[in-house]
Amino acid sequence: MIAAESEDAGRRPAGTLRRGWTTGACAAAAAGAAATALLTGRFPSLATVRLPRGLVARFPLATTRLDGGAATAGIVKDAGDDPDDTHGLEVRATVTQTAPGSGIAFAAGEGVGTVTLPGLPLGVGEPAINPAPRTMIAAALRDAAEGADARPDLLVTVSIPGGYEVARRTMNPRLGIVGGLSVLGTTGIVVPYSCAAWIASIRRGIDVARAQGHAHIAGATGRTSEAAVQTLYGLPETALIDMGDFAGGMIKYLARHPVERLTVAGGFAKLAKLAQGALDLHSARSSVDIVALADLLDAAGAPAASVAAARAAPGAGAVLAAAGDRAPALAGSVARRARDAVQAALPGRIAVDVVVFDRAGALLGRA
Repeated sequence: MIAAESEDAGRRPAGTLRRGWTTGACAAAAAGAAATALLTGRFPSLATVRLPRGLVARFPLATTRLDGGAATAGIVKDAGDDPDDTHGLEVRATVTQTAPGSGIAFAAGEGVGTVTLPGLPLGVGEPAINPAPRTMIAAALRDAAEGADARPDLLVTVSIPGGYEVARRTMNPRLGIVGGLSVLGTTGIVVPYSCAAWIASIRRGIDVARAQGHAHIAGATGRTSEAAVQTLYGLPETALIDMGDFAGGMIKYLARHPVERLTVAGGFAKLAKLAQGALDLHSARSSVDIVALADLLDAAGAPAASVAAARAAPGAGAVLAAAGDRAPALAGSVARRARDAVQAALPGRIAVDVVVFDRAGALLGRA
């Protein structure tokens, strides 16, 4: 995922949206189909997989290849109406038999990453196939083996052609997952514009930062503020958390998994919402209190004309423009109130500071 400073980033379209399937569900269905072909000599007409909540999903096969001691099946991922970068990619599983009693093993093929840093729910050196998809894949392999009256001693290699390039636009490089995408999905179903995937990335980022021993981490609302706070404090990549609009998701996880110091960085409008106590900073779920900002500007000693212009402003940016040379004082007031809101939600042992940046990444205020 990529966070943006824009208020329009990730805006959900109106109307009923079509759900889709996770890479984990596609990989499990492909693995089951490949195992069936390997053990019986025939691919099923449709790949079938049992999902964790009792649903059954069926997929047409885009690739079927039976070559000596290996079988490969592929499914084109349909993410529904979710703006998922992996929509349209083919998820393939290649299955081979292994020594009797060896059980089920996993490998990363083309476009699937490998874990290189501690802190994730997978060990270093493991293919980036998350625990829930592994459970689904293993169940599909066991079902195929049972149907063929065979033992489930199988190696499954999951590949996603084109996944390496897509992974460069995700959090994977920062999390130490190299070489491609992660195979994800807890339920097997993609809910369009769900915040669950982003919040999961925030949590994994915190896990990795803690495992790296970082005492100081920074959560930013977007790329501009993230680059600025990294420069300000000289933080390594693994200490940066792409919180986007989900300040609450980051704060709640840190309350249970603390670090010594947290910096929250963002633009003026986003942090003005946080200063008001909003923990979801998306424009569809919180809005800036213009009157409250004008009152802060008044308290900062701005001229009456500036305060009047602020009260009539259409948005936070216009309030900041009306502030003139009192803009740093106004941004400082917002930073202090945002810091108080974050600190109130965190254990006292976590030191908190807040920095406000303009659209070019220049420091406006801090607390």
